[in-house]
This record gives sequence, C-alpha cells and structure tokens, in this order.
Amino acid sequence: MNSRDDDRPRGPYRGRPERHDQRPSRRPHDMRRSNREDRARSPEIDEDVTGRELDREASRQLGTLNDNNRKLVAKHLVMAGRLIDVDPALAQEHALAASRRGGRLALVREAVGLTSYAAGDYAEAVRELRTYRRISGDQAHLPVQADCERGLGRPEKAVELGESEEARQLKGPIRAELAIVLAGAHADLGDHASAVRALEVPELQKDRAFSFSPRLFSAYAEALEHVGRQDEAQQWRRQSFVAEQALGTGAFESPEIMDFDDEPAALPKVKDVMGTPDKEQRAEGEA
Repeated sequence: MNSRDDDRPRGPYRGRPERHDQRPSRRPHDMRRSNREDRARSPEIDEDVTGRELDREASRQLGTLNDNNRKLVAKHLVMAGRLIDVDPALAQEHALAASRRGGRLALVREAVGLTSYAAGDYAEAVRELRTYRRISGDQAHLPVQADCERGLGRPEKAVELGESEEARQLKGPIRAELAIVLAGAHADLGDHASAVRALEVPELQKDRAFSFSPRLFSAYAEALEHVGRQDEAQQWRRQSFVAEQALGTGAFESPEIMDFDDEPAALPKVKDVMGTPDKEQRAEGEA
C-alpha cells in the first residue's frame, strides 16, 4: 500500500458490519479493537478466495499458526487487500478478524494498521503500526503513522516521528512521503519555514520524475508560497505539471475505457496493497 494522493489525513468512513466468528478470551491490557467486548462478528469471505493468493513471505509468516487459523487468517488478509481501496471499513473488519486469530504476527498487525488508516480510524492505525514496527523493525510505514498523528490532531507527535533517528535512516520514496507529511505537520503548527526545510530532501530533483515527484513538487510549491517565495513556487508548480506529463499521471492519466461486454478488471491482491515496498520501489529515487 502504500502512497497517498495528498498530504492530508483521510476522513472517517463507515462500511458494512461484520458477520460471524467466535470470540477469543481477552488478555489483560490487550486494548486492540479486535478483542473488545462490543466488537461485531467477522465479515463474510468471497467464495473464490482460497488464501493462496498471498505471496511467499506472507505465507511463511502464517506458518506458525495451526491449520484452521492459518487458512482463515490468510483468507481475511486477501479480502482486506481486495477491499482496501473499494470499501476501507470492510477491509478493516477483515483485518481485525485476522487479528483475532493471528494477532502476534507482524503481517497481521500491519494489515490492521493500514486498513484502519484507510478507514480513517487513526487511533487504531497508530496503535497497530507502532506494534508492527516493534515486531518487525521495519520503518516503511513511518509516514503513515505520522499522518495518523496529524489526523488525531497531534501534529507535534508527527514532527517528533518525522525527525526521529529511525526517520533519518529512510531514503527514496519512503523519505519523500515522510517529507510531505512532516511539512504538513509543520504547517499545522504554523511553522511554514520548517515546512520548506522538511521538503528539501535529496528526492526533490527538478530534472527527475518519480511516482512521488508531482506531489512532492506541489507540496514544496505550497510551502514556498507561505513564506513569500512566489517566483520559486511558480517554478515548482510548473515542474509538478511537467512531472505528471512525463509519468502519465494526474491530468495526463489515461481513463480506463470499457465496453459493456468487457469483463471487469481483477481486484488487487493483498500483496499489491498491504505489503511494504518491494526492492524496485525501494530503489526508486536512489538512482
């Protein structure tokens, strides 16, 4: 999953309720939503889902579960991946259902965190992504966690995350995404000079266009405007337009045209939207 179309937190979203599943016993001090007494039941799984749609690494992590839990967790994760961009609240319920059976696994906590973020449940997302980072040591979702802090009205916490030691180790697309969020947090606090500095990362290159470049350029232009550097802001706005043109995104994205007899496109799999960036994505921006 991984990129946002803007630098603002997403709003709340209400989706369909869960269906059936038995309740596990609660552990003391376990405040996960998946274990609350007032939770609904697990949502239904599409008939075509087998759980084998998960990638090899995800399947390996699930190998520590017993057969019944492994199959159900895998299916709920696949459903979460299918629905995250279509019905985020229902995707979150599938991730929570997976968490009730495999909540000790990093992959599952990651799924709950990302679907909660997409559904606008920022408190749950922060809690789960924090746990995911602790279990896995992976910092790839630090921008999402910081954006959740903004959504909770805590821009100072977002700044703290964006300036942490872990953040300083990031590079490429993840560093660019975090820069956009961090600049937004500084702007929330009225510190527009710091917003400008936050966006001046190595990925801010006028002569190169990566997937994140149009948004990074636009965010930089906006920050420059706030500090009165209008001429420079205009240049970066034009460059954002050029980057969109080069990438075929934004105003230059080709619409999907379908005949009425066409089969609908397949929904994305969990590995396409729930996992951390692959090697190619991580390398983007480093070249």
